[in-house]
Amino acid sequence: MPLPTIETPKYELRLPSTGRKVQYRPYLVKEEKILMVARESSDQKQITQAVKDIVASCTFGKIDPDKLSVFDLEYIFLKLRSKSVGEVSKLTLKCEKCEKPNPIELNLDSIKVNVEGLPDAKIQLTDKIGVVMNWPGVSLISELSDMDQKSGQEEMIMSVIIGCIDSIFDDKGVYRASDHSKEELRQFIESLNQTQFMKIQKFIEATPKLEHSVEFKCHSCAHDNAILLRGLQNFFS
Repeated sequence: MPLPTIETPKYELRLPSTGRKVQYRPYLVKEEKILMVARESSDQKQITQAVKDIVASCTFGKIDPDKLSVFDLEYIFLKLRSKSVGEVSKLTLKCEKCEKPNPIELNLDSIKVNVEGLPDAKIQLTDKIGVVMNWPGVSLISELSDMDQKSGQEEMIMSVIIGCIDSIFDDKGVYRASDHSKEELRQFIESLNQTQFMKIQKFIEATPKLEHSVEFKCHSCAHDNAILLRGLQNFFS
């Protein structure tokens, strides 16, 4: 006689970037083990891969993590963590003044990605030429982490911009970035004047982030703290 099967509940969220509805389930013990092993390794690449694998599994294979923006991936995982382990995350935050540790309880369901007032992804550079941009994606950030640390900030910015180009258009047609080499895209970006370049850079700088301000009074010195948590690693103990 087979053992009983426990039915896993399904939930729904909307991707911050597009508003697309996505069904998901809590992650299971087997997936929690994958995450624990990755955390114990302290290897950021292994942790990122574990998060990506869990997101893919818990969204029933309907989501390709490598095609998500970073903030979409972080938001989905935050929702998974809330339904899998509990909506309250217990943190220990240091006081800004006396640096004494303070235990804090954070409701993960209260954390949102602010996508109001974002710039248009379609950027007109001249009367006839423009670009359509994507937000920095998970695969792009992984590529950047492999770059030589001596590359410099300017090269890093250039790599981010090139990696975020979806397409270039003019009055004759649309040219998909995936159909052209990185060198061709670089030559296009380097042909822009400073005003045109800044339009694209401002789009990248406006990338939404998973962040939340935590306010608390220090139990040691009574200082009123307001600490900004940003990125998945800051939301869990």
